[in-house]
Amino acid sequence: MKLTIDTTGKTFTVTKAVEEKKDQNGRQKADRNTNELLWQVQVMALDETGGEVINVTLAGNAMPKVNVGTVVAPVELEAMPWATNGRNGVAYRAKTLNPAGNAKA
Repeated sequence: MKLTIDTTGKTFTVTKAVEEKKDQNGRQKADRNTNELLWQVQVMALDETGGEVINVTLAGNAMPKVNVGTVVAPVELEAMPWATNGRNGVAYRAKTLNPAGNAKA
């Protein structure tokens, strides 16, 4: 199940440089449907209730151009709950990360 997140009133700041999303063998993963390469960006999500650091996956054959400290606006941010082998969590994915104030894709 994918859940779209309303980002209204939330600020997202890049806290770690873009990295390749890798499989258990150290190879960069690709999207199952489009075959585009997957990238991971760590951001801090902040609103009036506090902050949380999350990893956001992006697809694209070129590395996303975002720098640490940049305030960004995730486009079509989704949360995908998962459970495997007694472990569970939430994975986040966005279409892109635009500089804040430029949220349109």
